[in-house]
Amino acid sequence: MLVLSRKSNESIMIGTNVEIIVLGVEGDNVKLGIRAPKEVDIHRKEIYMAIQAENRAAAINSVSIEDVTKFFKK
Repeated sequence: MLVLSRKSNESIMIGTNVEIIVLGVEGDNVKLGIRAPKEVDIHRKEIYMAIQAENRAAAINSVSIEDVTKFFKK
């Protein structure tokens, strides 16, 4: 893991188009600003992990074509 020290209003660059800016530090909280292209997904880690778990669960629980057709029938 790369560890960097930054002060408020300083930033780091990830690649050529993602910038993370330290907006402030209050107690145990660090407020970050992120500039990135819209196609870059940005999530808090706990949200990202929940999305990954849901995707894995969905991949395991396959649905048959018969179940899908029942869903669309009236």
